[in-house]
Amino acid sequence: RGGATEGLRIGYLPITDAAPLLVAHGDGLYEQQKLVVGRPVLFRSWSALMEAFLTRQVDLIHLLMPSAVQLRHVIGADVKVVGWNHTGGGAITVAPGITDVAELAGTQVAIPGWWSIHNMLLQRVLRGAGLTPVARTSPSRSAGTVELVVMGPSDMIPALATGSISAFTVADPFNAGAVARGVGKLHMLLDEVWRDHACCVTVVHQDLVDTRPDTVQALVDAALAAQLGIRADRTAAAALLTGNGYLPQPPAAVETAMAGTAPDPDGGPDRPRIDFHPYPFPSFTAELVRQMRQTVVDGETRFLDGLDPSGVHTDLVDDRFVRAAIDRHGGPAALGLPASLTRHERLI
Repeated sequence: RGGATEGLRIGYLPITDAAPLLVAHGDGLYEQQKLVVGRPVLFRSWSALMEAFLTRQVDLIHLLMPSAVQLRHVIGADVKVVGWNHTGGGAITVAPGITDVAELAGTQVAIPGWWSIHNMLLQRVLRGAGLTPVARTSPSRSAGTVELVVMGPSDMIPALATGSISAFTVADPFNAGAVARGVGKLHMLLDEVWRDHACCVTVVHQDLVDTRPDTVQALVDAALAAQLGIRADRTAAAALLTGNGYLPQPPAAVETAMAGTAPDPDGGPDRPRIDFHPYPFPSFTAELVRQMRQTVVDGETRFLDGLDPSGVHTDLVDDRFVRAAIDRHGGPAALGLPASLTRHERLI
């Protein structure tokens, strides 16, 4: 379908959130869709990845969903979210001596970006413990403030090891990596704060949708097939991610991140640390905008004042391709999705 195309370029950060795009490359799923896709290009920071996307060095990226909203409504970039990469997979990791969130008062905590779900959910946790997140302000233990600092994921483990930060929140395998090295311990999975939230989504330029819709459909089909493959054999997916060099982290940490489980807060069976669902629920986008309004960031926030939470989804997300892909791959049930493709958002 669509025929061979000129080579497409994928940009990614070395985190498990990118797994569907990487596994699709490693397992030859793009070729099955008659696509020519070069080896995905690794970036070390979200800012570098976004810059490469905006300057057309790469055609397709996985991106923090709040950053996609920012790209569209602050920078004015004509971008479209065409599917979710995953749900969950993020965590708060603290220094080994910390036993309670309240102990973070007067310290610095690293986040991967201001417009990240990690920052938003960390701040909910801090506020729930009576702490106040601040930006560009020295933290005070007596005042109960915590200074948030943006840091590339690959810099977080060394910073925690040297004590320059007391905790970080980020995607795996960096949480699992800190635990494996003995420099940090897992405080909580972010999925405990917002159940089944999306962190990273697949983003393309609007002109790719307009001029090459068959290509976009093929990309989404390949990514969805990869999600199904990962869910069927997480250990094999982890081995592919490390064996092919897509994730340059210790294989044991990647396997923990991809195949590990955690207790269900509702008392059900243990849940995966990360799961892989493609459908971008409108309820999530709307709630995301509401949560963004409550989040401290070092940057422009006035754009949020005029945004209609439900209208953002219509403007930013194009779900035609993922709906068609879901239909072709066994329907919603095959992916663990509700038949109605609707849901109620659950935050603590």
